[in-house]
Amino acid sequence: MAEAARNQALRRVVLLVAFLNLAYFGVEFAVARSIGSVSLLADSIDFLEDASVNLLIALALGWSLAARSRVGMLMAVVLLLPGLATLWMAWQKFNAPLPPAAWALSAAALGALAVNLSCAALLARFRQQGGSLTRAAFLSARNDAYANLAIIGAAAATWFTASGWPDLIVGLGIAAMNADAAWEVWEAARQEQADAALDTRA
Repeated sequence: MAEAARNQALRRVVLLVAFLNLAYFGVEFAVARSIGSVSLLADSIDFLEDASVNLLIALALGWSLAARSRVGMLMAVVLLLPGLATLWMAWQKFNAPLPPAAWALSAAALGALAVNLSCAALLARFRQQGGSLTRAAFLSARNDAYANLAIIGAAAATWFTASGWPDLIVGLGIAAMNADAAWEVWEAARQEQADAALDTRA
């Protein structure tokens, strides 16, 4: 009964986090497209990915360890997608790194930081519950908060230099953080898979 209650509480939290991420995806995507920001567009894709991760967690709660490990491996792949999208956008803008509007970039990043810190706080007490899936959600929210701080720094650098390079560099940094988070989730999912195999033999 206690485990069922914990799962129910976790399900409510991840559904709230999914809603917050989906809502801010729309805001950040619109701003990114309007000012031509690579880092902000990559971050908006992160919000969409986070919404998907948390919806899958809500569905997968109560599944077997083996089933959760398979979904965890899928989430590790999903975590890589924003980084790949960032690399593609960075390549497209590499030869013409036009600077985005610094004030709009910083305002959108501050809003994103508020959302991600709220989501990380909501998920922090559950990060050891639900295995690799909940770990994926917590790591993603935490890394996104770091990315938002970097985007704010890029906005300041853009303001002073009138260059598009800070935006491109931060976009590549976001891709690297997503790759690291994907590896951590993959390793956690593999450990769950090994534990499930041991339980089956026992």
